[in-house]
Amino acid sequence: MRLALLAATSMLVAAAPAPHPMTPADLDKLRTVGAPAVDPAGQWVAYAVRETDAAADKSFSHIWMTRWDGSRTVQVTSRKGESESSPRFSPDGQWLAFISGRKDGADDKGGDGAVWLLDRAGGEGMKLPGIKGSVEDIAWSPDSRTLALIVTDPEPEGKPAAPEAKPGDPKPAEAKPGDVKAPEDAAKPDDKRPKPIVIDRFQFKSDAVGYLGKQHSRLWLYDLATKTARRLTTGDYDEALPAWSPDGKTIAFTSNRTADPDRNYDSNLFVVAVAANPTEPRTLTSYAGEDNAEGWNSYPAWSPDGKLIAYLEGGPVELIGYGVRKLAVVPAAGGPRRVLTPTLDRNVSQPIWTRDGKAIRVIVEDDETERLAEVSAADGTIRDVASGFRVFAFPTAAGGDALAVVMSDPAHPGEIYAFDGKGALRQLSHQNDAWLKTVSLGAVTRTSFKSKDGTEVHGFLILPPGKAAQKLPTVLYNHGGPQSQFDAGFSPIWQIFAGHGFAVVSTNPRGGTGRGQDYAKALYADWGGPAVPDALAGVDDAVAKGIADPARLYVGGWSYGGMLTNYLIASDARFKAAVSGASIANILAGYGTDQYIRDYEIELGRPWEHMDVWLRNSYPFYHNERIVTPTLFMAGDKDFNVPLLNSEQMYQALSSRGIRSGLIIYPGEHHGLRRPSFLKDRMERWLAWYDKQAAP
Repeated sequence: MRLALLAATSMLVAAAPAPHPMTPADLDKLRTVGAPAVDPAGQWVAYAVRETDAAADKSFSHIWMTRWDGSRTVQVTSRKGESESSPRFSPDGQWLAFISGRKDGADDKGGDGAVWLLDRAGGEGMKLPGIKGSVEDIAWSPDSRTLALIVTDPEPEGKPAAPEAKPGDPKPAEAKPGDVKAPEDAAKPDDKRPKPIVIDRFQFKSDAVGYLGKQHSRLWLYDLATKTARRLTTGDYDEALPAWSPDGKTIAFTSNRTADPDRNYDSNLFVVAVAANPTEPRTLTSYAGEDNAEGWNSYPAWSPDGKLIAYLEGGPVELIGYGVRKLAVVPAAGGPRRVLTPTLDRNVSQPIWTRDGKAIRVIVEDDETERLAEVSAADGTIRDVASGFRVFAFPTAAGGDALAVVMSDPAHPGEIYAFDGKGALRQLSHQNDAWLKTVSLGAVTRTSFKSKDGTEVHGFLILPPGKAAQKLPTVLYNHGGPQSQFDAGFSPIWQIFAGHGFAVVSTNPRGGTGRGQDYAKALYADWGGPAVPDALAGVDDAVAKGIADPARLYVGGWSYGGMLTNYLIASDARFKAAVSGASIANILAGYGTDQYIRDYEIELGRPWEHMDVWLRNSYPFYHNERIVTPTLFMAGDKDFNVPLLNSEQMYQALSSRGIRSGLIIYPGEHHGLRRPSFLKDRMERWLAWYDKQAAP
């Protein structure tokens, strides 16, 4: 019997399909693991997992938990067609809170983010009542009795729409000749008619949000005993990233409380006492730039004794995203701040104190990696605690000096790992293990080369699995931002190109982060300047190595990656085909039509005052006669980040001149596509465009 079973097992193993190169269809199989939360006993790690329901053409997020020792994994939530995110354990260990827009019974319409509680002793989830608006963030008080919430105001209420007629309802009496209509009936409005959108803000639109009204994201407290919510602060401002003091008497948060927050990035750190009535918060920082900006996803970090708060101070005001943010601490009682990393020419994020309060751990963005480092609270001395050719994110305290982190590398999507505090890492989640066994991935190597002016540029070279590294069709794939970088994390787009038989060149040209402030600001107000020769140098390097076939070169990217594509094809005719996604070429068209009004006026100045700067950055449109490359443009029709009109302009310009071009519009999509079928379609069309232009 045993021999028969062994033989059957061998046959099953032999019959298993061979791994295949990654294709667009594999996007539906990838799972994304979110930030971890560790229970107070240090025994379980909770995290959200986003996966695709191909039949529903949507992605959904559910909560999972894994024991710290890795012995057991359970899926906590699983309602079909609904999502849950942001798991948070109560400090007493009894509750697991999360955010979900799912329905609570037949009468609940769902939709807005609400707080749900799961009793870890068992039972169904419970939706907390009495919260008006959409919950964006949760933070437990140390005594587990209160939740600090960031709640976005509900939409203003208008007149209710008239109920729809049902079968069997009596029909209204028809008017007869000679009937006299009552005056109030004559002017009765149609309640179903749309209302005008009233704009009275300087910053009046935001991608995936839409036109901005008077709503704000505010700090609230929720009392679990009475099941009531109350505002903790005063004023009409946006508030974010709440963090309780160790004694539970104070909450730190981030806000821009200038006279007109739409006109600057002057966010600061505030503290507010947990009082019975709304109170005026106390300002802790006053730097004119960004302090602990919401987009950095870095909560204020209280020292264990509650005396200091660690936070992030932004770079020079005029450099906006090109500036390097630094780690700082400020007394919780008030006083001057101390910058702990004044000479570290790298961005830091996500501070978390060691148990003894002597050091602060941070993520350091450094030259194509994201490493975990420890900064002395006394003198700012920095030492690495977990590094290498990989990416760390979302460190979370896990008892003692252990941490739960998300880690990724070029061959593995992000998963939860246990870090023992001394350097050892152990994988806890295995959401993508089964899928990884079905695919063969291209090898990813780091490259270094010189740009036209001698500047050293770094990047990546990806080879198709199983292909010899010689004279391959090659894609120059550009990153977005530009204030970002290609790093050592897993890239499905790299692997899809490689799986199709392309070598991939991805560079980190000037303007990107990870190489210091001077390297980043070299692109300031010159978006088509040094990044162009830097990116082309990566192609030259691949050609010189005998990897890239100079007769079969292609280029593409999304967002700034699409913009750089436009600059490249307006500067060089070597590419056989281009794909420009969610891009802009006529920068003048962006003023007042997208969400970047503050950035434009800080970096480029007002168009009527600095027209030369705007035209210099718009040469792919105003000098599109230089472009001979067949180009496919792609965009979502709801994109307020880089609106569709920009792609339409370039498509129209090239079509007018008879250059082979195409335009793909994804209905209902914002800057980052979300519908799974569209994500798949985008990559299929991308590959097909290159294939078509390669045909004789």
